[in-house]
Amino acid sequence: MTSHTVTTHAHDLRHTSPLRNPDVRDPDVMARRGWWLLGLNLLVPGSAQLLAGSRRWGRFAVGATLTLWAIVAAALLLLWLWRPAALTIATNPIVLWVAQFGLLFYAVLWLVTTLNAFTLVRLVKTRPSARAPLALFVIVSIALGTGSAGWAAYMTGVGRDALSGVFAGGGIDAPIDGRYTILLLGGDAGDDRIGLRPDSMTLMSVDAGSGAVTMVGIPRNLYDAPFVEGSPLWQVWPNGFDCGDDCLLAYLYPWVEEHPELYPDAERNGSTPALEAMKDAVGGVTGVTVQYAVLIDMAGFANLIDAMGGVEVTVDEPVQICANGEPVVGVIAAGQQLMSGDTALWYARSRCNLTDFDRMRHQRDIQEAMLQQLDPATVITRFEAIAEASNELARTTIPQAMLGLFADLAVKSREHEVIRVELVPPTIDNVHPDYALAHELVRVAVAPRPAPTDSPAP
Repeated sequence: MTSHTVTTHAHDLRHTSPLRNPDVRDPDVMARRGWWLLGLNLLVPGSAQLLAGSRRWGRFAVGATLTLWAIVAAALLLLWLWRPAALTIATNPIVLWVAQFGLLFYAVLWLVTTLNAFTLVRLVKTRPSARAPLALFVIVSIALGTGSAGWAAYMTGVGRDALSGVFAGGGIDAPIDGRYTILLLGGDAGDDRIGLRPDSMTLMSVDAGSGAVTMVGIPRNLYDAPFVEGSPLWQVWPNGFDCGDDCLLAYLYPWVEEHPELYPDAERNGSTPALEAMKDAVGGVTGVTVQYAVLIDMAGFANLIDAMGGVEVTVDEPVQICANGEPVVGVIAAGQQLMSGDTALWYARSRCNLTDFDRMRHQRDIQEAMLQQLDPATVITRFEAIAEASNELARTTIPQAMLGLFADLAVKSREHEVIRVELVPPTIDNVHPDYALAHELVRVAVAPRPAPTDSPAP
């Protein structure tokens, strides 16, 4: 083969494969090649290696990238077609472990392929004016690819730890009479507290199909609370919790803490004797079976509101801020208010010229506002703060396996007006309560609602 033939063959090879065999004597060609390699690598890690480096390594990296895209596409498709299943999978601890490991793998993959692509650029062969921009693009690529995947892996771990720290074990439970019921108890629930008395009690009944929510407010100073038949307390208090001023409903919690033997299986089932007792009592008061209980620490509640960026509440009348026997230190004005965690707590707990029943109404205002405003966009943008606040917020008997279903119902609930029932005077006398009437009020409130229509029926 002549020298002329060899030269011509090399020229043709460079012409047909300029990325793998560029003309290194032309700085402009090398600069354009560098931009192509780095740009393609940012979009599809491994593509630079396929075109200009190790094809074996390139095939592996591109295959891994396409696998990631396929998983994301399948997840989005499942979320669109079957949202409860998608959310249930997304909150499974094993799935979250696998997802975190996978995201760490992709963070490393992006880093390695980007650095390798940078070596393939052969920076010294490019024109001098292109070198700094190419190097800066590599830094940006690492931040976008590796940084994003690493951040997502960290957030996945934060979410997994928060879910595991708050929610109980167990499987998927069926609704009762087409509804799920959750008892919310608010108080100072720190481990160093003895004799806790729940300051706030709300029964949430959620339609298992539509997500429509009914909130039932229950006074903490309710007398003679009955218990559901078959409850361990039924044998001890056959006529209800009926020892007078020492047996207000809120006092049941510390009483059962002193008698944990009544619920020997509670801890093993992810609950506590006191929570099980409150479920039995509220079931007797309302006439419905209470499936789950959530004990909300009020300090953690304030942190959660701050993590959300505040909560908007319509205040009907000005509310003075003060504690028992203390001077007024401020006023929450009437009108639409964006409340911080501390302000929301004062609104829900202030006793200045207010009755317990006023406070109950305020507490329901806060709960309803949070239910409406804790939307997916808020969760995504403030995820870490919300997860950390939630981890300090509560103890609950809700199984982690139920989270996907409840998250789906929470989305649906925004399509309906929240129905509120307050079992308070004058309708229900807290000292001499008519529990048959209370049962009827709750039964009517949780009855199935007609589907909304855009036009009146003919």
